[in-house]
Amino acid sequence: MEALVTTRKVGGSMMVRIPPEIIELEHIQSDEVVRIEIVKVKQDWFGKFKGVGRFSAEDELITHD
Repeated sequence: MEALVTTRKVGGSMMVRIPPEIIELEHIQSDEVVRIEIVKVKQDWFGKFKGVGRFSAEDELITHD
């Protein structure tokens, strides 16, 4: 099973929380050794800067050869 979780700094360590659904499905117990795979998710910036408006002709990058 796969889930997106957020890291959290606790002291000098980074922690992640295992969602209850995964704990139930995989029958994970406290103090049990599990393997995790770390894959950073690319952030989607679409719609991040609402209200900026469209680019004008003056905003275009003009390259010179």
